[in-house]
Amino acid sequence: MKIQVKFDFLSICNNLLSEKLVRLGIKYKLNSSSEIEILERLSLEDKELLYKELNTSGIHVIDNHQSILVQRVKTILAEIIRLDNYNDDFKVSAYIEHKLPHSYNYLSRVFSEATFMSIEQFLILKKIDYVKELLIEDGLSLTEIAYKLNYSSVSHLSRQFKKTTGFSPSYFVNLKKQIKTATKEN
Repeated sequence: MKIQVKFDFLSICNNLLSEKLVRLGIKYKLNSSSEIEILERLSLEDKELLYKELNTSGIHVIDNHQSILVQRVKTILAEIIRLDNYNDDFKVSAYIEHKLPHSYNYLSRVFSEATFMSIEQFLILKKIDYVKELLIEDGLSLTEIAYKLNYSSVSHLSRQFKKTTGFSPSYFVNLKKQIKTATKEN
């Protein structure tokens, strides 16, 4: 028997973090999907144990200031994509500056140096990932998705999708259906 499932990665990660921190007896607060506030002073041994425990689950503690900023920008970009009030007046740069205590120019430079792509390029990649999810998981039409993600037109979304993935959105959906059908038959 095979079943299809959809993952809420944020929920899974938060549950995993909570489970590990509770097991270690550490008082904490989850501030975001990538930031944990430890509410007590940890000994060096406890800190090493925490890092080791997190690392065994694929969770890595970032201790470099620039890497922390890059991760925070990525988290904010993921948040932006799923905002309901994403409209023509919305400015990504202003939103990021509002969330972080640095100028957009500085954050953009740090981000580009660390990832070898601009914030705008990364945002497009994440938007296209979300478009794929909405096409496959939620079954939304391209028109609905273009409206939801504030694209100027369906053709703009289609061009960006094809440029990013190499496939048209309709070809992508058909390919996924073919793969799903082939998987069911096996």
